[in-house]
Amino acid sequence: MDKRILIPTDFSKNALNAARYALDLYAKLNCEFYFLNVFRLTNYTTNTLILPEPGSAEYEAAKGASEEAFAKLLDMLELHHDNPKHSYYTISSFNFLSEAMKQTIDNKDIDLVVMGTQGATGAKGIIFGSNTVNAMEKIRECPVLAVPDELRFSIPKEIVFPTNYKSSFSRKELNYLIEIAKMHNTSIKVVHFTKKTTLTEDQEKHKQLLDDILQGVDHSFHTLTDKDVAQGITSFVQSRNSDMIAFINKKHFLFNSIFSRPLVKEIGYDATVPILALNES
Repeated sequence: MDKRILIPTDFSKNALNAARYALDLYAKLNCEFYFLNVFRLTNYTTNTLILPEPGSAEYEAAKGASEEAFAKLLDMLELHHDNPKHSYYTISSFNFLSEAMKQTIDNKDIDLVVMGTQGATGAKGIIFGSNTVNAMEKIRECPVLAVPDELRFSIPKEIVFPTNYKSSFSRKELNYLIEIAKMHNTSIKVVHFTKKTTLTEDQEKHKQLLDDILQGVDHSFHTLTDKDVAQGITSFVQSRNSDMIAFINKKHFLFNSIFSRPLVKEIGYDATVPILALNES
């Protein structure tokens, strides 16, 4: 079956860049790309009790503007990347972004969400917009790939996978990571941040399982001691010119400490590579 990829867009440069990155990353696969735009009505506020109905002049004008912008976007993408393996679909929705995304993921059986790290309002110094952070925190049905502004696609040679080995791994949750690695002959660098030099018995078991699951792809294990995790990931990625960071979005792991609001402040300033949030199975 074709891979189904959802790309939310507000027609900003960052959103276009994320779309181009996704098209290039999945150039070798048959893919259906679903572009989602959530449109707003200029005079509508949450204080207005009457919701504009489909059919009303204001609603239809806003929807029309969204559809017009989509026509331009598809022209640009065709120019960038005319790939017979790819087909494009557009969805204009009057809704909250998070709701519209959830509905599309359910209705279209989406495999992956790809979004820019910022929207059109991109505040200086904030690399990860709140929509992206929310998507990475809330979407549990499929992985989310966040692409930094102005990042040009290059074939990923190395993906950094931070872990603390505290919980077990499954093939299902690492599926997308392995798929990307196999598509592009990418090497996976497993990085463990710790203050201790030895692993517990359980951690050793989990490491061994991870080694087994990653058998089909080039991978290696690295340990960084006593480092601030966010800075540690950033400097590891920069020193090696890595191309992507992938992590498992476990409720009790890294995410709360790094891959949420603090990420915006810490890794955020140096987010020079896409971040792939995988979901625990």
